[in-house]
Amino acid sequence: MERGGGRRQDSGDSISERQEWRPVVYRKCTDTLWLLLFCLFWAGLMFVSGYAVVAGAAERLVLGYDSFGNICGRKNTPVEGANLSGLDMTNKKYVFFLNSCSLEIQSLKISSLSLCVSSCPQQQLNSLEDLQSFARNNGSFLCVYNLNVSSYTLNPKAAQLCPTLPVPPSKSFPLFNRCVPQNPECYSKYASVLISMVNEMDVFHRILSGILAGRDTVIGLSVLALAFSLILVLAFRFIQTLLVHTLIALVVFGLLFVSGVLWWLHYDYRNDPSTELETEKENAKFLLGYAIFSTIVTVVLISLIFVLRKRLQFAVQLFRIVGKIIGRIPFLLFQPLWTFLILIVFWVFWVAVLLSLGTAGTAQSTSGGQVEYRALSGICYMAWYHFIGLVWTSEFILACQQMVIAGAVVTCYFNREMSLFPSLGVKEGDMVTYAHVTGIPVLSMSELL
Repeated sequence: MERGGGRRQDSGDSISERQEWRPVVYRKCTDTLWLLLFCLFWAGLMFVSGYAVVAGAAERLVLGYDSFGNICGRKNTPVEGANLSGLDMTNKKYVFFLNSCSLEIQSLKISSLSLCVSSCPQQQLNSLEDLQSFARNNGSFLCVYNLNVSSYTLNPKAAQLCPTLPVPPSKSFPLFNRCVPQNPECYSKYASVLISMVNEMDVFHRILSGILAGRDTVIGLSVLALAFSLILVLAFRFIQTLLVHTLIALVVFGLLFVSGVLWWLHYDYRNDPSTELETEKENAKFLLGYAIFSTIVTVVLISLIFVLRKRLQFAVQLFRIVGKIIGRIPFLLFQPLWTFLILIVFWVFWVAVLLSLGTAGTAQSTSGGQVEYRALSGICYMAWYHFIGLVWTSEFILACQQMVIAGAVVTCYFNREMSLFPSLGVKEGDMVTYAHVTGIPVLSMSELL
C-alpha cells in the first residue's frame, strides 16, 4: 500500500512539475468587442473587394485599351452602340495613338484616337503608301479597323482614319505596352501630356500609378530586407558580443548616412528645374519632413548610446539569453518567414483589389462610335476604406507574430526546469495567441493610430 501510495505520490509530483513551467493553465479571451469590430471591418473589406472585382477591369490599366473599348492582348465583348468593339485583340498587344506628336488632354482623357496594334513602327512612315507597306510586311495595321489595307491609298477619308503623317518611329513602353515616339520633339510633347494628366489626377490614381511604376523596386527591396533579417537572426545565435558592438556602429553610421542622403535629396529636388509633376513637388516637401525627423532621431539615439555606453555588457547578456532561447526553440527562426509569406499574399490581394477599384466604371458609347468609361460613384470612399484595411490588417498580422514570439520566449525564460520545456515551444506561443487573439486588434489599432 505504501509502495502504491508512494507511486501515486510520485505521479502527482511529476504532474505538478510538468505543469509548473506553464505561467497560466486556464486562459480566457479578452477584448471580445474589438475582435468583433475587426471581423465586421473585414466583412466590409470583402464587400469592397467583391464590388471591385465585379465592377473593375484592372486589365484596362495594365494592358491598355483602344478608343472603341477593346482591351489590347485579349478577346473582348461588344459594347452596345459601338460597332468596332468586341474584337479579338489577342495578337494586338500595343496601344498606338494616331497623332502621337500632338496629344491633348480633355477631361482627364487623351483626345487622340487610339488603336491596338501588333507592333509599333520602328522607322518613320512618311506617306499612306508607307503605311500600307508596313501593314503588309509586319501585319500591324495603323489605320482604323474598318478600313481595309488595300484602301489605304484609295479611300478619300484615309487621312482621317489613319495616323497623322509623318508617323514617327516608336517603341513599346515596357510598363503599359504603349507605343512611345522616339523622335525628340514628339517624345517631349508626349511626355508633357502624360505629366499634365498625372498632375490632374486625384490622390487615389496617383497612388495607383506609383505602385505600378515602382513595383520592381518594392519587390527587390522586400527580398533584400528578408535576406538581411535572416543574416541578423543567425548573428543573434552565434556572435552576441561582436554583434552588439557591430549593431551600435551600424546604427550610428546608418542614421548619419540616412539623414545626409535625405537632406541631399531634398536639396536636389528643390533646386531641380525639371521638376514638373505635382507628385515630385510633394516628394520634396515629404523629404524635408523626413530629413528633419531623421536628424532629430539621430541626435536622440546617439545621445542615448553615449549615456548608456557602460551598460553594453548587460546588452551582451541579453543577447546570450536570446541565443539560448533560439537554440531551445529553433522554430522561432521560421516565424518571421511565415509572417513574410502571409503579408506578401495579403499585399498582392490588396494591390489587385486597388487596381480593380481604380478601373471600376461603366462602358458607354459616344456619338462617334467610340467608348468611354465613366467612374462609378463612391469609389473614392471605398479606396480610403481599402487603404485603412491595408494598414490595420498588416499591423494585425505583425501583432500576431509578436504575440507568438513573446508567448514562446516568456514561457521559456520563466521556466525553471528547462528540461521539461518542449522543444517545439512555438506551440505555447500559439496557445497564448489563441487566448489573446481578441486583444490583438486593439494592439494593431494602437499601432495604426
